[in-house]
Amino acid sequence: MGRILKYIGHYWYAYLIAIFCMVVAIVLDMLYPMITKSIVDDVIIGGNMGLLGFLLAMIVIIGAGRAVGGYFKEFIFDTVSAKIGARLRKDLFTHIEGLSMEYFDDTNTGELMARVKDDVDLVWNALGYVGMLMIEVVIHVSIVLYCMFALNWKLAFLPLAAMALMGFTAIFMERRLDKVYEAISEENAELTTIAEENLAGVRTVKAFAREKFEIKKFLSHNQRYYDLNMQQSKLLVRYYPIFQFTGKLLPVVMVILGGTQVISGEMSLGSLVAFSEYCRNIVWPMEMLGWLTNDLSSAIASCKKINKIYKQSPSIREPEKPVLLEQVKGEVSFDHVSFCRGGQEILKDISFHLPQGKTLGIMGATGAGKTSMVNLLMRFFDAESGSVKLDGVDVKELSLKQLRSSIGTVMQDVFLFSDTISENIKMGQRETLDSPVIVHAAGIAQARGFIEEMPEAYETIIGERGVGLSGGQKQRISIARAIAKYNPVLVLDDSTSALDMETEYEIQRSLDGLDVTKIIIAHRISAVRRADEILVLENGRIKERGSHEELLGQKGLYYETYLAQYGQLGVQ
Repeated sequence: MGRILKYIGHYWYAYLIAIFCMVVAIVLDMLYPMITKSIVDDVIIGGNMGLLGFLLAMIVIIGAGRAVGGYFKEFIFDTVSAKIGARLRKDLFTHIEGLSMEYFDDTNTGELMARVKDDVDLVWNALGYVGMLMIEVVIHVSIVLYCMFALNWKLAFLPLAAMALMGFTAIFMERRLDKVYEAISEENAELTTIAEENLAGVRTVKAFAREKFEIKKFLSHNQRYYDLNMQQSKLLVRYYPIFQFTGKLLPVVMVILGGTQVISGEMSLGSLVAFSEYCRNIVWPMEMLGWLTNDLSSAIASCKKINKIYKQSPSIREPEKPVLLEQVKGEVSFDHVSFCRGGQEILKDISFHLPQGKTLGIMGATGAGKTSMVNLLMRFFDAESGSVKLDGVDVKELSLKQLRSSIGTVMQDVFLFSDTISENIKMGQRETLDSPVIVHAAGIAQARGFIEEMPEAYETIIGERGVGLSGGQKQRISIARAIAKYNPVLVLDDSTSALDMETEYEIQRSLDGLDVTKIIIAHRISAVRRADEILVLENGRIKERGSHEELLGQKGLYYETYLAQYGQLGVQ
């Protein structure tokens, strides 16, 4: 709650004005029963008809003042809560974006979507309409009880006791609902995850005829979500009638008890009418307590979920005094680097030096640690021992922004946004890249042909994750995106696996003309054979190293891979 209070504190003046308007509206509302009392006692019974016009005018003035106060009260609460909700969502999203890769490896997308959208909405609601009503109930009840005690302190004790009973009931109900809402929030995240995965992977589901299985899995979580909501409803149904019954019974009891006092001469008829109106004024807060407790409980549960994310801190942090390179040249080196993850050794004693403008090829079986080397270079993770350096400076000492913006990367898992092809290519430098640069990058990536044949060419909007494009087309757009940035270091992680040999050769020949340092990770020998040095990894270690010809001469793992891909005819 501390974080939420900081947001509220930022707008304290607005809340203060809104509460002032609320108090004005409530005080004016509390004058109605007193005017009614005067109409009964002074006009109807006392016969003072000259006073009637003044009292009716007061009713109109009070009504207008109450309407103005109520309008500004609701407008300010709604405006401020919307601003806090927007800031909370922005700050939460920014915090999530700043977390390290390992957090996203352990957290599913649906859970994060539920936190950023649904949970923030519930907190927003609590700080707006629900919060306004909670404050209004407290102020309203306090003023009504004061007026009741001023009219007849003996009768006022009964409404006070009723409100105390309702308050204890609301607290008890909130505690019961709190656990239910936590479970609902968790199940909502699970349900969102399953829906998101199935919609994103609908082609895979259909390809394996898994529709019935996936529907069954979805329905099981949907049933769980339904059961939890029914559990919530049963709790509300169990306690809510108490609020309603008490609210309806109290005015009747007050009229009966007050009537006996009027008959005995202890209070006037006008006082009884006014007291009855105050009773009706205290009824709606009683009836609202159940509903408000319900919404408040859900907001508290959501706040706890959001705070769990805020408690997560990135394991990869910006150095306190980062080294800023005047110009990144692109010299890369690994010095006895070892890396473990989840208690498993992934890389062991990796050392190499890649001069500026040279090309390094990395090969190895799946799981050999190839992509982990790129992750360490871009500092998605930190090595347990040894050092990874860019231009002779340990990457741990560099600014994360300068480090990562100096490396153009084509990831193994190609991700394209639901946007135009132009915007996807410009992603690295949206503000600075112009059309000629985009076209040039697409040409190097051998993507101009299919792009310019599309209806809108570079302004063609592609579907989510590149739906509608082939695997090879998505890879070529991804390569164009990395090239367009023209960074000192270019990393291609299995970036041509979906391309035919001819297109791959044309891309490699175009890349040779780029004066940048290149790291090419591949399973195909054709992708790395032109590299200045090739590393062959096995179980996280460098098994072999050298140029294409040198590795063939060693007759080792690289040679065996070459034979498997090209056959005996390739060795001539």
